[in-house]
Amino acid sequence: MKLYHSILGIAAFSGAIFLNSCESKTETEVVVEEPIDDTFAVTTEKMKIKVDTLYTGFEHPWGMTWLPDGKLLVTEKEGDILVFENDKFTGTKIEGLPTVYKEGQSGLLDIEAHPDYSSNGWIYISYGKAKEDEKSATTIARFKLDGSKAVELEELWEATPAWKGGNHFGSRIVFDKDNYMYFSSGDRFDTKMNAQTLENAHGKIHRLKDDGSVPEDNPFVNEPNAVKSIWVLGNRNPQGLVYDAANDRVWESEHGPMGGDELNLIEKGKNYGWPVITYGTNYDGSTITEITEKEGMEQPVSYYVPSIATAGIAIVTSDKYPAWKGDILIGALAKMHINRVDMDGDKALSQEIMLQDIGRVRQISESPDGYLYAITEGTGLLVKLIPIP
Repeated sequence: MKLYHSILGIAAFSGAIFLNSCESKTETEVVVEEPIDDTFAVTTEKMKIKVDTLYTGFEHPWGMTWLPDGKLLVTEKEGDILVFENDKFTGTKIEGLPTVYKEGQSGLLDIEAHPDYSSNGWIYISYGKAKEDEKSATTIARFKLDGSKAVELEELWEATPAWKGGNHFGSRIVFDKDNYMYFSSGDRFDTKMNAQTLENAHGKIHRLKDDGSVPEDNPFVNEPNAVKSIWVLGNRNPQGLVYDAANDRVWESEHGPMGGDELNLIEKGKNYGWPVITYGTNYDGSTITEITEKEGMEQPVSYYVPSIATAGIAIVTSDKYPAWKGDILIGALAKMHINRVDMDGDKALSQEIMLQDIGRVRQISESPDGYLYAITEGTGLLVKLIPIP
């Protein structure tokens, strides 16, 4: 596996910044030149790492999860799940997956193994599903594996109402210590009030039991006409979710428009403001709202102006990265780097741009054995970050 000169700016970038992101609407063109060594050292602000390129053949990777036997499953937006073992692609793709709606940002999106996979065998996926009248819906389903075939497929949830267009599906999935499932649903590119009403599922973070049923203690279960799975509202296009097991809390990253990407601490029943408050503007430069704060609406822990296009996120818990422990890593699509947020508890202190120009970083995850992995679009990479003592 090889890295390329087009992503070699990595070794020269280290620096703390305060920035603020949106999903780029076009793919980044990457010029591939002659290959160089597939492993090299990078000096970051707090530690030195080795970047090991494990795979270079992705088109539009989106999510990844590990199984207890060490296999890594990576989704491709076009509808495939690739199987990796011992950091190598096995050549196997999972068969029997549902047909996905492949318009714009839709497709096969996140994947997450159940915390008790060893005993129940469930794997959860999110994807765009085609509906009538050219509409579609973010959908959550689960399945089991019989060899390389998906079996016992169950649809658990569907965003209502179905909506036209190929933007803002959200779709990250995480589980907490009690096996409650949290997942995101984008506002479907609506600048009106989708995200602010409890009567539809769009622009929200949702919470369900692992079988798809609604927990009795969800915040809006007794609200007339409310979508009962809603946990929080006012989120534009949340493409990053991570469960902070040490503190029993959920973190989220979401795309703003032109500016105003956010890192949020997700707390039961709260309103995160979109589109009533935002630090961003419309893509044509026009004003969305005159205010950035309002009573009863949450401020982001950190935000980005200009946008970096915040995607998947990870919390560093591994002792392998002592200088980063407790920090949050965010994939940047438009700005093509990993953004390290230096955290002090739930406070963001500063940010560091790492691995500049590595590609559109779609997701970062910490493996069960404590290593950090990232997947990229454009350059099509799976990379492993190995700490250098």
